[in-house]
Amino acid sequence: MPKFLKSYLRGFMSKRKKIRRRVRYGLVYRCVQFLIFISNIIPRVAWLRFCGFLGGLSFWFAGKTRRLMRKHLYIAFPEKTPADVKKLSQQVFKMLGKNSGEMLRATRVKTLDDLQKFLVTHGLENYEEATQKGKGVIFLTCHLGAFDLQISNMALRGLNPNIIGTPLKDQRLNELLWDYRNMHGAIAIERGRETFRLIKVLKSGGSVALLIDQDTKVKSVFVNFFGRPAATPIGATVLAMKTGAAIVPTYIYLGKDWKQHMHILPEIPMTLTGNEEADILTNTQVLTNFVEDVVRKYPDQWVWMHRRWRTKPN
Repeated sequence: MPKFLKSYLRGFMSKRKKIRRRVRYGLVYRCVQFLIFISNIIPRVAWLRFCGFLGGLSFWFAGKTRRLMRKHLYIAFPEKTPADVKKLSQQVFKMLGKNSGEMLRATRVKTLDDLQKFLVTHGLENYEEATQKGKGVIFLTCHLGAFDLQISNMALRGLNPNIIGTPLKDQRLNELLWDYRNMHGAIAIERGRETFRLIKVLKSGGSVALLIDQDTKVKSVFVNFFGRPAATPIGATVLAMKTGAAIVPTYIYLGKDWKQHMHILPEIPMTLTGNEEADILTNTQVLTNFVEDVVRKYPDQWVWMHRRWRTKPN
């Protein structure tokens, strides 16, 4: 085939792909706007039940995601039977629907009183104790439950947390997410531009929220997660070691009482021996142990479709 024809075909296919992507993201954006609108018309529990139904229905259509999820569940829980894994997978889809619906509905929350109608905060005294050190607080959390509600909770309490996020591929969806996170005083920072800014925030006694339970393109070390080595971001560990900030673990889950429960746990102390490389590895393992404990406690509310063990050692 002539070179000019090959070049023409590549250009044509590239343009076609961009158009398809633009149409797809446009539909998603309109769908999200519509769901946000109707979520505030329907009573909350009825809305969550409906979203749970949609999540359960998607189990049968999202074949690739379903297979990936079940593969990861087998890794994490080798003792479970195929029937157990299938049942848990279905529950994960349902809870993902409910918690996603919760976050869509929460875009209309304006005050702390609004939030406290459906969210209960446990252990606020642990944050208050940690902040008395005057060296800043790193909220360590994970992608469990309606995790973004934790940012709203902190912001509405005047903590103004800085949160790191990876920009979405569609500008409209990205602006929607960023506006939501910045709505009550939280400060969303694009991943890759955060290091010096976060150090400055912590040294001034401020707060930062970080998630370390995904395999992303950031500086990482391999630590044990559900019995397998997993590439884990070291940002929280390094920031705490550099600034002396307190690492305060948090998590949130949807309870059987249809309330969101956010738990703020006591500070996790850092191990400092003078061997920086060893300390980073040791402390990152301790932080990952917290994540694993929470996921084991609420396995139906974590994002099992994420390729947590994608990167391999060596």
